[in-house]
Amino acid sequence: MSNESSGLEQAIDRNAEKEIERSKKNKIIKTLAKYLHGSWRYVFLTWFFVAIEVACEVLIPYIAGTYLIPLVNPTKDMIDAGFVIQDHIRELWGFAAIMIGLAIVSSSSGVIAGFQAAKASTRFGRNLRQAMFYKIQGYSFKNIDKFSTPSLVTRLTTDVSNVQNAVQMIIRMVIRSPFMMVFALVMAATISWQLSLIFLAVIPFLAFFLFFIAIKVHPTFVRVFEAYDGLNASVEENLRGIRVVKSYGRENAETEKFKGVSKYIYRSFVHAERILAFNSPVMQLSVYASMIAIAWFGAWMVVESGNAPDGFNTGSITSMITYVGQILMSLMFVSMGFVMIIISRNSAERIVEVINEVPDLASPENAITEIPDGQVDFDHVCFRYNAAGDKDVLHDIDVHIPSGSTVGIIGATGSSKSTFVSLIARLYDVQSGAVKVGGHDVKEYDLKALRDAVSVVLQKNVLFTGTVRSNLLWGNPDATDEEMKKAAKLACADEFIEKMPLQYDAPIEQGGNNVSGGQKQRLCIARALLKKPKILILDDSTSAVDTYTDSKIREAFRTEIPEVTKFIVAQRILSIKDCDTILVLDDGKLIAQGSNDELMKSCDVYREIYQTQTGGGDFDAA
Repeated sequence: MSNESSGLEQAIDRNAEKEIERSKKNKIIKTLAKYLHGSWRYVFLTWFFVAIEVACEVLIPYIAGTYLIPLVNPTKDMIDAGFVIQDHIRELWGFAAIMIGLAIVSSSSGVIAGFQAAKASTRFGRNLRQAMFYKIQGYSFKNIDKFSTPSLVTRLTTDVSNVQNAVQMIIRMVIRSPFMMVFALVMAATISWQLSLIFLAVIPFLAFFLFFIAIKVHPTFVRVFEAYDGLNASVEENLRGIRVVKSYGRENAETEKFKGVSKYIYRSFVHAERILAFNSPVMQLSVYASMIAIAWFGAWMVVESGNAPDGFNTGSITSMITYVGQILMSLMFVSMGFVMIIISRNSAERIVEVINEVPDLASPENAITEIPDGQVDFDHVCFRYNAAGDKDVLHDIDVHIPSGSTVGIIGATGSSKSTFVSLIARLYDVQSGAVKVGGHDVKEYDLKALRDAVSVVLQKNVLFTGTVRSNLLWGNPDATDEEMKKAAKLACADEFIEKMPLQYDAPIEQGGNNVSGGQKQRLCIARALLKKPKILILDDSTSAVDTYTDSKIREAFRTEIPEVTKFIVAQRILSIKDCDTILVLDDGKLIAQGSNDELMKSCDVYREIYQTQTGGGDFDAA
């Protein structure tokens, strides 16, 4: 009884797995079908011209076998009756003209169908890329971390190309192959229904074998595209850190790492192609077996009919053999489509994952679009990156900052200083407590409005290919030249910009590789200032700037934008020493807050950092 129960449970599990897989496939198809918008007219035009192409193509062998060949290859009875080819030359030319016309129409329709299919698939690919890219723009940091940057690049490029190519083939084959098979079978049955039964024996065998190949090869392609993510990650990391690679002489090690991933992809593809290689021999076996069977049985039927013009004759055999090629060629196209679908199936799944991913941060209904001021409150905030994790990254943070204050944040590496300031711009959502800006929970604000009012200069400063001007205008596309120059002056960026030959029109290479680290940081600060924020966050954004320039930037902030609430995350004590309030973080906890003088008296951690960085002098001397 227990065995029967166990078997029943296993059957239920298998059925459940099949149902989940079926539901997953349907979801993928429905999702992708939405992005054929604007392409359906090209799809229908493709199908229309494919139908014309196929109809003409199957008529040609029928006319040749039924009418033309008997005229140019008369039987003995026809010759005995005084048949002379010259007497039927007009009929010959007539049938030849019809066949030539059909060939021209078929070829022209094929070309037009191919063009329409290409337009439909390329538009589909464009829609997919746009949908993915737009969706990614709405992702939070958490969503991006889930996929990884290299994986997203692979999905936007390689995966979309695979699906686009598969769609182009499917658009043509979904009509051509069934039409060709049905039309050719009908014409073959018209000539000889007995011989057409050969096709009914070959087609199921071939279909079964193709389906078997598809099942066997799909898991390999899943592994291949996962490996592509690793390959892209290796290339991206190497190119980003090429200066470090060269300075440490690690070119050979990086080459070997790349070679390892590349070799794995090569072996996986070879394994997949070994399985797919059975496709062609099976097709050829089916074609040749059908031809031999038709030739053998057809010869007996010709002998029995006496090669009579109104019976089964040599022209009939010729037509039947041509239909063998057409029917099995249509199956060949089906098998090629199968291969494309197999290759693209995993790509389609990966694309749909990106499109259907729900950003974990979104603007609420009736969101607040005006931020009153730069007041910031942390009400007993707890946060962890993994909601299911055991340990908080930030634990019970309770701090209240008046608008216009300058706040310094210091602590050991890994004390969650960057995480703390990220919550103000709602780059992540807290697990408990609330982060408030201007007296309202950040979750109540429109995301764009909030991030326009909270300007963040992150640790990893990024400049984009273009000019100094185009990079600064990221902060405010409508900024005037005077506003741009003022922001640059506040960030002490005007000092080097004006020394450049083209000044604000000077080119910036990808990633800002043609400017120094300090110059890059100052350009990013100027860009943030152009937003005219109510809250300005500098996350260790002056680490590459000398102390003199750092002090000039802080002085400019104090005198020129006193109404802006400023958060300065720093490792250097001198960068935050004069702040109104200094927050000391340790292991995700706020262990102390106050002015420099207050913390020197009350916080051992702060006093130790201060004395270490200032050579052990007491704070009075400082």
